[in-house]
Amino acid sequence: MAEQGRVRWTRFAWIFVPVAAMTSMLVTATAQGVIGATFVVSGAAFKLYTGELRGQGFSLAGRVDRTADDRPVPVIVTGVRRAVVTDLCQSALVRTPLGPVTVQLTGGRDGNRVTIDNLVIDVPSGQSATSLRGVQIGRDAATLDEVPGAAGPPGTFGSQARSVTLRNVRLNARAVTAATFTLPDLAMSVTRGARECF
Repeated sequence: MAEQGRVRWTRFAWIFVPVAAMTSMLVTATAQGVIGATFVVSGAAFKLYTGELRGQGFSLAGRVDRTADDRPVPVIVTGVRRAVVTDLCQSALVRTPLGPVTVQLTGGRDGNRVTIDNLVIDVPSGQSATSLRGVQIGRDAATLDEVPGAAGPPGTFGSQARSVTLRNVRLNARAVTAATFTLPDLAMSVTRGARECF
């Protein structure tokens, strides 16, 4: 009976080590933007605001996201390879039995800066004051190479630029992915009522 309860450590190591190594490689590749992180969107939009975003590598492409019930959601995939952001706000309005509740995250205020690598935002609509350098408009979306994971379907319209400056950015977003997202002054709040970023 005692023999049955023992762990055969050599056999365990032969199984565990390759699995752990493969998992580590996949996590590292995803974090570095080599493998795109995709997911089913919730179907509910949230709001993103930033006073200013300065980025290296910028791209735009059309795509269709899918909800859990397979409903299509057309979006503009907006990518920035390396972004420095100030005055960031993200908010989501949640309907509850007690009425609407706003979940809000902020950062990049009082002189702090938010830094983001391989940022990809799925945007149904938005507006911003924009300045671009090294622009290519009308490029096949499948060949966009400024931002990892931000290409579109072959044969569809795409655009990219070497650098971008956005001010007073107001986006209705469906999804956000990033390899790294660093907020030195992250603040979170949940308040009753509609208190969105804009």
